[in-house]
Amino acid sequence: MKTIPIANVKAHLSDYLDECRSGGPIVISRNGKAIGVLLVPVDDDDLERLLLARSPGFQAMLDRSRRSIEDGKGLSESAFWKAARERRQRRGAAVRRKIKRGA
Repeated sequence: MKTIPIANVKAHLSDYLDECRSGGPIVISRNGKAIGVLLVPVDDDDLERLLLARSPGFQAMLDRSRRSIEDGKGLSESAFWKAARERRQRRGAAVRRKIKRGA
């Protein structure tokens, strides 16, 4: 993995982004210490995964969910999908009511 001082990245950002597309992530350093990573996401899904992986709120939600499952409070797979179908149906009905009132 390539490491570049921040001053060089500032001066040549576009070139380094092009390099990331073909060569992978570049570590950005200041005074020899890593301070960031420059990378180009493959697609929108990849971008979403990268952002969620670094989101403190999302990570906290995952931690709460893991603890809940460990405490035996999780749903079975079939119960999860049943709840998801019911929620989707409720939301669909709410949208249909809203459309009907507005029509």
